[in-house]
Amino acid sequence: MLETVRRAFKIEDIRKRIFYTFIMLVVIRFGSLLPTPGVNPTYIQNFFASQTGDAFNFFDAFTGGSFTQMSVFALSITPYITSSIIMQLMTIAIPKLEEMQKEGADGRKKIAAITRYVTVALALIESSAMAIGFGRSGLLVEYNFVNAAIVVCTLTAGSAFLMWIGERITEKGVGNGISIVLLINIVSSIPDDFVRLYEQFVKGQKLAYGVLAAVIILAVVLFIIVFVVVLQSGERRISVQYSQKMQGRRTYGGQSTYIPLKVNTAGVIPVIFSSSLMQVPIVIATLLNKGNGTGIGSQILRGLNSNNWFDPENPVYSIGLLLYIILTIFFAYFYTSITFNPLEIANNMKKSGGFIPGIRPGRPTVEYLERILNYVIFIGACGLVIVQMIPFFFNGVFGAKVSFGGTSIIIIVGVVLETIKQIESQMLVRNYTGFLNSKSGS
Repeated sequence: MLETVRRAFKIEDIRKRIFYTFIMLVVIRFGSLLPTPGVNPTYIQNFFASQTGDAFNFFDAFTGGSFTQMSVFALSITPYITSSIIMQLMTIAIPKLEEMQKEGADGRKKIAAITRYVTVALALIESSAMAIGFGRSGLLVEYNFVNAAIVVCTLTAGSAFLMWIGERITEKGVGNGISIVLLINIVSSIPDDFVRLYEQFVKGQKLAYGVLAAVIILAVVLFIIVFVVVLQSGERRISVQYSQKMQGRRTYGGQSTYIPLKVNTAGVIPVIFSSSLMQVPIVIATLLNKGNGTGIGSQILRGLNSNNWFDPENPVYSIGLLLYIILTIFFAYFYTSITFNPLEIANNMKKSGGFIPGIRPGRPTVEYLERILNYVIFIGACGLVIVQMIPFFFNGVFGAKVSFGGTSIIIIVGVVLETIKQIESQMLVRNYTGFLNSKSGS
């Protein structure tokens, strides 16, 4: 990986792309510190300090601390992420969108344009809810229509601007721009988390205890990172053989290839879906100032809060972890089912003269792909659950309160690996281009 980066800096075009990406990231971090006009930033910070749930902390980690600072980028690119997920689901439900997706580059451009409009609409709704809901409680220095409108316009424009930056990084920089924006937001909060861990477990302790605690913390982090790398890189390859065809005097086909099925086929989507779904009741109860009592409803809300899982003093709340595991596995199957169609793959193979050795074309191929896919999905979902449970365990048992968890590490590792692959592919294309130019020149 380091060798790839070193060689990339020797190539002028890629070096310019990396520099352009770096400048955009500086702009993002500057905007994350720029306060929204008419907002009392201490209100939202005090609000966070009074919360025992992790719903808003989960959101703040994705915004790189912009939400607690109430900066112009407080919404970050979360509206765009939500919009993209909605469009993916709607593509399956609406035939017109499905036709657009199959039209190639033109269809994808149309869907991308619709996604932008949906993003702005979602940002407008979210900013309005914040300006009205929190504004009445003290978020705004002076609660009136003008100040509320300024906050709504500022937050909506900030989210739209981040979306634009992400698209420009994709076009002129390196990697997927939206993923890079999300990556820098998450990474920006990690130094504070390590400082918090140091002050909690190492600082002021006896030398032997402090060294042991530091070693354990580093070992756990490294183990999770290595595990996620293996999970993200692992794949099941299904061999495919293409029969030979004679056209005139030439023979076509006859080669062997494979269908790569990633172990983590759905990526981080199942974790985000399950976490978000479980946090919805907590967010609603928090905004309504409910859930702090001793009734059955409050007990259920505490069970949904991951901060209460693995708590030795209240083990009953860990039942919520079982629901989380079930939801993660369910969404892993659900999301993969709408993005990977074994019937379509089997039909395309049959049209191209391809077949899986030992499996008859047609329905037997579909059943074979479904059986392998279900097996791979289950392994990937279990891997996601393990990555998530490790931070939950240390948070519950040892009280290690950090903003990053399994979800953040999965995103960081996935984005870094994908960006490195894109840099390698750009270097490979440049080498091929240079080779062809030298051949034509000679």
